[in-house]
Amino acid sequence: MCGIFGFTLKYNNPEVELKKMGNAMIHRGPDGEGYYSDANIGMGMRRLSIIDLETGDQPFFSQDKSVVVFCNGEIYNFQELREELENKGYQFNSKSDIEVIPYLYQEYGMAFLEKLNGLFAISLYDKNKNKLFLVRDRLGIKPLYYSTIGGSIIYSSEIKPILALNKISKEVDFNALSTYMDLMYIPRPLSPFKQIKKLAKGLKKNILNQFRKKV
Repeated sequence: MCGIFGFTLKYNNPEVELKKMGNAMIHRGPDGEGYYSDANIGMGMRRLSIIDLETGDQPFFSQDKSVVVFCNGEIYNFQELREELENKGYQFNSKSDIEVIPYLYQEYGMAFLEKLNGLFAISLYDKNKNKLFLVRDRLGIKPLYYSTIGGSIIYSSEIKPILALNKISKEVDFNALSTYMDLMYIPRPLSPFKQIKKLAKGLKKNILNQFRKKV
């Protein structure tokens, strides 16, 4: 199942806070964990190993280490994309479907999303541009929640890791709960909590223009 999470909050030791988030969703990924942090950002994931059990741990980086990627999901056409990138001179260090993502981004920018066939929630950090991109697949199969605090953002595949940081109010959104009683689900962008939203499904049209985030 897996799950991703992260934040652009400032911490002296961000990995401690990332561990809190990861522990809150260990049920989604009991096989492993991965983290990345620097002065601007903290990113992580819990992994359920399916493809490339031995060398598929995340994060994955571009060849110059300037792009960092975590992904919850599966890229169905990764072998085709990998062959395309190998013909352009890119070298791979694993058999993971996710490793194609940072290379595709370096080659095509955010237009690479149009090449992906799969179900996914992606967090991609471009160090050179100092930007974090959060993306869900076209149908919104993989969940992704977020909360903003001033100019910072906290995100996760589930609500519990966001709450684990104790940075936002846990005030319930009763309008969202009322909607749930009518529809038996809570529509985007609402969640049960006022300060937590669900990221819209889609690629460029619905997400990038709204959620491209300077950190």
